[in-house]
Amino acid sequence: MQRRRFLGLTAAGAATAALAPTLTACGSSGPGGSKKLKLIAADYGDNSANSSKKYWDNLVRAFQEKHSKIKVDVEVYSWTEVDKKVADLVKAGKAPDMAQIGAYADFAAAGKLYSADQLLTIPTQADFITSIEKAGEVQRVQYGMPWVSSTRMLFCNKKLFAKAGIATPPESWDDLQAAALKLKAADVKIPFGLPLGPEEAPAETMLWFLSAGGGYTDANGAYTIARRENVDALLWLKDQLVGKGLVGPGNPARTNRQEVFDAFCRGEVGMLNGHPTLMQQAREKGVEFITAPLPGVKGKAKSTMGVADWMMAFKQNGNRDQIGTFLDFVYSTKNVLEFTGQYDLLPVTSSASRKMAGDSSRQNLLPFLQQLENAEFYPADKTSWAAVSKAIKEKIGSTVLQGGDPGSVLGEIEREATATENAGRTS
Repeated sequence: MQRRRFLGLTAAGAATAALAPTLTACGSSGPGGSKKLKLIAADYGDNSANSSKKYWDNLVRAFQEKHSKIKVDVEVYSWTEVDKKVADLVKAGKAPDMAQIGAYADFAAAGKLYSADQLLTIPTQADFITSIEKAGEVQRVQYGMPWVSSTRMLFCNKKLFAKAGIATPPESWDDLQAAALKLKAADVKIPFGLPLGPEEAPAETMLWFLSAGGGYTDANGAYTIARRENVDALLWLKDQLVGKGLVGPGNPARTNRQEVFDAFCRGEVGMLNGHPTLMQQAREKGVEFITAPLPGVKGKAKSTMGVADWMMAFKQNGNRDQIGTFLDFVYSTKNVLEFTGQYDLLPVTSSASRKMAGDSSRQNLLPFLQQLENAEFYPADKTSWAAVSKAIKEKIGSTVLQGGDPGSVLGEIEREATATENAGRTS
């Protein structure tokens, strides 16, 4: 799948690219007083057969049967180009009415977005899962409307665990190291997959921070990247996993998430942190696995990482009422479940979550779903997060290698993060 798993390019960063020559006006009036809305959306499929375009075509057709005077034109782009497409349109003064992408904070900070309460009915807005809704807030006002979500769990290869004589998934860091040592002794190529390469280093890093009781920010939203728990997490990885040869022959600083997923699906990895789409990939390759909560310092981690992609609505064309009518339809339980079910993702509304939990055919997603209410999310409300994420991708891998200095590197990243955030507030 090409679906975006984590926040990469932000709107502001993408906006520096050259403008496409074929940009057209959005949100125009149609014949007979009808309104035409433009939505730009990301493609979660990996081929034409499962392209998100089919979902949107069917949804728009059903919507226009009920609302004939609101026309909706949906353009679907791959995750490699959709952020840039939206940023180019906004920069050119031709913003779409809506965008379903991965970053909203830059647009919100610039005053370009409607807030959720300006668009949605009270029942629709109240249906968002609380933890995800808060991740869409800037200064306690919701601008990012969650679209889909996922959480992370520990994946264990059942066959390799049996070969190494491991009866149950590890619950603590000591358990994890003991299991990795047994897997290594059983000639498992990669006892624990540790992808700290540039693809998703911020995600893997955050998982270890959370399992140590840390995180990127404190309860007030201030960056605490260099806090003691975070440093301890990287020191433990450096000394107790990487230093003991328990992450395989590759360099974790250059190892990307999909490489480790592919190796897991080849039966070469004993354990790794993964999200729901890995289940589908593993099943297709005949790999039997167990999922379990993230191990923590002394027992199961108190929280895991949650990931969300976002829907947002732009003020430029002034179509607030029509956008709200459409989005209320989009976030109906039926439509939410239809999209998430197609791609093994988690719904962002309580009503759809309850429905999924009661569906016997979706029980494999239940452990991920149960974690969602208490999951921790990237600080996506910060316009500085793109720069922070980039710094983590570039620097964090070195901290777990021989001679690495986690405290120094995390201190440097935190100072840069705080300075960038403060500069954004005063600009």
